[in-house]
Amino acid sequence: RAKEIKTKLGTLLQKPDSAIDFIIPYPEKPEKPPKAHRPSPEEALQWRDSLEKLLQNPYGLTSFRSFLRSEFSEENVEFWVACEDYKKVKSPVKMAEKAKKIYEEFIQTEAPKEVNIDHFTKALTMKNLVEPSPSSFDMAQKRIFALMEKDSLPRFVRSEFYQELIK
Repeated sequence: RAKEIKTKLGTLLQKPDSAIDFIIPYPEKPEKPPKAHRPSPEEALQWRDSLEKLLQNPYGLTSFRSFLRSEFSEENVEFWVACEDYKKVKSPVKMAEKAKKIYEEFIQTEAPKEVNIDHFTKALTMKNLVEPSPSSFDMAQKRIFALMEKDSLPRFVRSEFYQELIK
């Protein structure tokens, strides 16, 4: 019985030699991003008063994102990061594609990671997306930044993880 299971497992673990491998290749291992260095307690202390400094620091951003994920509220920081990436796009075609993706993921009603923005901001953002530009999401991004600054940052600063960083 054990030998039979071992044989079946061995068969399952083998890489199939079929034509489908050429159509759907095995994914290559994604490159790991460079590890962000742990900030000094002094550096981390600055995050209490500046969400901007927190988000600009790779370790801070990762920590904040992990904290929000633990609270099931990471959509705001993910939207903010997506907007920052969007602003770097130069090609109008890629900009339109990325704008559509951001809209479908974060802005449209019932979006998988819908952010909490008022009706006016949502309408203005939709209007801006008719002709996408680097500033299409600016107002929505500012609203979400303010929400994170007022609500998420104080909770993060009170968290055990942050308290460990400033020791």
